[in-house]
Amino acid sequence: MRRAIVSDALNDMPNLRADLFRVPDLEQLCPAQRSTHAPRILLLYGSLRKRSFSRLVVEEAARMLQAMGAEVRIYNPSGLPLPDDAPDTHPKVVELRELAQWAEGMVWCSPERHGAMTGIMKAQIDWIPLAVGAVRPTQGKTLAVMQVSGGSQSFNAVNQMRVLGRWMRMLTIPNQSSVAKAFLEFDDNDRMKPSAYYDRVVDVMEELVKFTLLTRDAAGYLVDRYSERKESAEELSRRVNQKSI
Repeated sequence: MRRAIVSDALNDMPNLRADLFRVPDLEQLCPAQRSTHAPRILLLYGSLRKRSFSRLVVEEAARMLQAMGAEVRIYNPSGLPLPDDAPDTHPKVVELRELAQWAEGMVWCSPERHGAMTGIMKAQIDWIPLAVGAVRPTQGKTLAVMQVSGGSQSFNAVNQMRVLGRWMRMLTIPNQSSVAKAFLEFDDNDRMKPSAYYDRVVDVMEELVKFTLLTRDAAGYLVDRYSERKESAEELSRRVNQKSI
């Protein structure tokens, strides 16, 4: 009956390619074969100061993720050139891109500087390509965003990173963390003190792992698009690799 209804509906939409149209399939969203390896999470931070609070939050988040059974990698942005100021064969660029390919989910944590994420944070994201050939290395992967502030609580940086996550075709989780007056939230051993801010970081990491486990085996299906099925792999590769503006 459902197939007949779909067929009748397609007859009323002559602009659709019937051979490429797909009805969402619950079985493909819930595959019987599930991955059993630990969720792979890449963490990025946006400051190079010796006592970088975005790095300290990331390190705290990494401990939580490991306790939840995840495998984590923290990328050190020191030495990463500005975008377009070095070839993509630069060792720090290669390292970042390999980690982006490896990851099933990411955490981005930036200080807020002049009402925005830092240039260091943005440079890392800019070096991650939207596509390598016809493959998009971040598409369908999960993302959690966090920020630290030197003053009162703000959400400018996390809001910007959410826009970037959408642009990178990532699945940005609903929860987020913004740590105000971050210099007051760490002890002399650079460990985060007990607080509502700490609890929120736990919440965000827990949600990230859940979303990663839920979506990683269906990520390819979730981002399978009608418009792109209409293009050949060659046409898609040519379009997404047009010269940078």
